[in-house]
Amino acid sequence: MINVPELFGSSVFNDDVMKERLPKPIYKALKKTIHDGETLDDSVANAVAHAMKEWAIEKGCTHFTHWFQPLTGITAEKHDSFITPDGDDKVLMTFSGKELIKGEPDASSFPNGGIRATFEARGYTAWDPTSPAFARDGTLYIPTAFASYTGEVLDKKTPLLRSMERISKEAVRVLHLFGKTDVNRVVTTVGPEQEYFLIDKDIYDARPDLIYTGRTLFGAKAPKGQELDDHYFGSIKTRVSEFMKELDLELWKYGIYAKTKHNEVAPSQHEIAPIFTTTNVAVDHNELMMEILKKTAEKFNLVCLLHEKPFAGVNGSGKHNNWSISTNTGENLLKPGKNPAENLQFLVFLAAIVKAVDEYQDLLRISVASAGNDHRLGANEAPPAILSVFLGDDLDAVVHSIEEGESYESEGMEDMDLGVEVLPSLRMDTTDRNRTSPFAFTGNRFEFRMLGSAANIASANIIINTIVAEELKEFADRLENVKDVKAAAKRLVARTFKQHDRIIFNGDNYSDEWVKEAERRGLLNLKSVPMALKHFTAEKNVKLFTENEVFTKEELEARYEVELENYAKLINIEALTMIDMAKKDIIPSVTEYVRELTDTALAKQALSADIPVSLETKLVTDLSRKLVCFSDKVTELENDLIKAGELSDDMQAYADFFCDVVFADMQALRAIGDDMETQTASEYWPYPSYGEMLFGV
Repeated sequence: MINVPELFGSSVFNDDVMKERLPKPIYKALKKTIHDGETLDDSVANAVAHAMKEWAIEKGCTHFTHWFQPLTGITAEKHDSFITPDGDDKVLMTFSGKELIKGEPDASSFPNGGIRATFEARGYTAWDPTSPAFARDGTLYIPTAFASYTGEVLDKKTPLLRSMERISKEAVRVLHLFGKTDVNRVVTTVGPEQEYFLIDKDIYDARPDLIYTGRTLFGAKAPKGQELDDHYFGSIKTRVSEFMKELDLELWKYGIYAKTKHNEVAPSQHEIAPIFTTTNVAVDHNELMMEILKKTAEKFNLVCLLHEKPFAGVNGSGKHNNWSISTNTGENLLKPGKNPAENLQFLVFLAAIVKAVDEYQDLLRISVASAGNDHRLGANEAPPAILSVFLGDDLDAVVHSIEEGESYESEGMEDMDLGVEVLPSLRMDTTDRNRTSPFAFTGNRFEFRMLGSAANIASANIIINTIVAEELKEFADRLENVKDVKAAAKRLVARTFKQHDRIIFNGDNYSDEWVKEAERRGLLNLKSVPMALKHFTAEKNVKLFTENEVFTKEELEARYEVELENYAKLINIEALTMIDMAKKDIIPSVTEYVRELTDTALAKQALSADIPVSLETKLVTDLSRKLVCFSDKVTELENDLIKAGELSDDMQAYADFFCDVVFADMQALRAIGDDMETQTASEYWPYPSYGEMLFGV
């Protein structure tokens, strides 16, 4: 029998471990650093490092690594052993405070957007004491930030921590105006729900497109997909269930609050959801979760696909970023209370968020922009590329009553009569949830639903924290010098809702009518990565980040370059993979099938002129014409890749060309290839079919 409370966090150098192993003064000093941001003394660092090393060795660790999040979108690590020479042929196991606090990985090969030249190799990692270290695979993992030799930030953790400090400072200012002077710190919290696909490894190994790109570049739809909704919340298959059990145990070891698991909409698609935690820890946990998902799958001869759209024709995978704000005194600032119309503090924070989403729609869209996610957004499986805020009927009525200066009182939750006496009485929520909304209020938090499944959630939360901090700062500046704070706050809330009402939408975000309505309202519809990124370095956005000290202008411009280049490189890899598959496998395979059909027809005619060969003749003619067209499309794609290379000095034009031209070529090539698959005998087609991939587990 597994003792889950004992297992939970057993591989983490957490607060209980620190309290047990550190001298009381050292423990208190470290907690001061974690909670108040005080500088860590060398003696404290040395004591923590020694205790951490001793604990790690007991866990079987021989090495340590500074675990960081460069601009690749994934994590990075360089492992060093604890050994130190001790005379001739002897070693000691040591780990100093200096080694804990600072590392020096080679920074030359990480994306930097021009901040660093290739020959400038030095970079630094800096320990993040707010995210606990953990022992994994014989190594002590130390969460760190990552910066260049000259101090420019080259990672996702540092700006996230900066944004958390900003929103804390401005939220505390606002709360003090409401008499909450005991609040000295505010934290944002996140619970990211993670979707993923599982397929059989033997099938995966037979698909070059999955191996190189994470998604299928060719593949005709199976006779059955998700149309019956029979996979959603359905009974979990034995093999998958065993995988999920193992996954939970692994996640719990690292203190990850894995709570919910179920089948998702598409065949072979699943979801895991953790309980929320502090944002920077949630980011680390989600990055670790994605790694553990992949490694655990290997134990069951499965492959976990985290691409946003691995299969055409069925839903892709996203991540739901459940974001909230809480005080050090334990108050959730997004909890409306029984009568939200009378909860002025809540309305101030709500108004700041609505205003932030409206004014910085472009940044929120950019925060989820990726080549993979472009396949999902607006595809009736994920929110569209148009930002809007869903408040629900009750809160929407509150907002409109404030705009009109009218009174409103919520009717509260009502009893739900199911018409069966034996069933328990249920309470009906005051509002439904809206799965089509990009940014939806769900009771005591906002659910940002646009993130792709492979995304590092730091990107979205940096933006959310920063834009809300900016609005709270503006609110605090307006309210701090007035005599009647409550009266001024009421006027401010009413004015804000009235000015930014266009961003609130409670209807169906999937509908064509909403696209037209959003355009009428003046909302942005940034359908692709290159289109969205054009807004990244807009004057208002540079001002936002520099004044809030989240990014310097140079760091922002570097990220703009990195994201464009990454997009172009991904599409280029996909295009090259398609060409490779087409030339080496598809054309030869279909040609071989055509030859077999031709031989069959000739054999029939040789036997008797009366035997009909119209079927073979029609198939040979049809496939032969398609092969010629397919080959021409391959050549067209090759030529356009050459043209793309000529634009590489202008990164925006380079990315635009891949989006507008190369990707269109790929879609045209795929359409013919998929059509040929439906006409080619399965034993001749070179790859496992959609049916085998989606229903083979």
